[in-house]
Amino acid sequence: MTLTPGFADPVPDAQSCFRALLEAMARPGRVQRIKALPEAPVPLAPAAAAALLTLADAETPVWTDGGPAAEAWLRFHAGCPLVAGPGDAAFLLAVGGMPALASLEAGTEEEPHRSATLILQVAALEQGEGWHLSGPGIEHVHRLRVEGLPPGFLAEWSANAARFPRGADLLLCAGTRLAALPRTTRIEEAG
Repeated sequence: MTLTPGFADPVPDAQSCFRALLEAMARPGRVQRIKALPEAPVPLAPAAAAALLTLADAETPVWTDGGPAAEAWLRFHAGCPLVAGPGDAAFLLAVGGMPALASLEAGTEEEPHRSATLILQVAALEQGEGWHLSGPGIEHVHRLRVEGLPPGFLAEWSANAARFPRGADLLLCAGTRLAALPRTTRIEEAG
């Protein structure tokens, strides 16, 4: 198996991606384009791979359903330990299907920051139509259309939000684009 390269210039590329991730978390539902992209193995989307390379390290337990090539790539480039179960991970990269949000680490009342972040690959992300998003980081209402989510996602998201301050955060990735949904983001279907 041949490993594809990570970031071309690791430090500035990771810094650029980190700034995009911060912007995404600060402004939920705003689509960010990742400019510095690694050569990730199939089936990893470039934005999802870049996010995980930026966030994971040797002390970050990661779960993925991306297969052996993705696992080897993550171990080599991020040095992260891979765990067998979604509930044991700090970061998750789901490419084939979304693990149940209720099964992910939700943190505690005293330490909600110990919750998991799910990086979920989707078919498409578009601003300006679709869901109505509200909550911290959104002045009034923001619109986001997401294609490729599993049936029942909105019910799961609502249950996740009800655990506040506990709960998982979500990064949606499609190709070179990503958008964040922190656990505080409320989603209403467009009507």
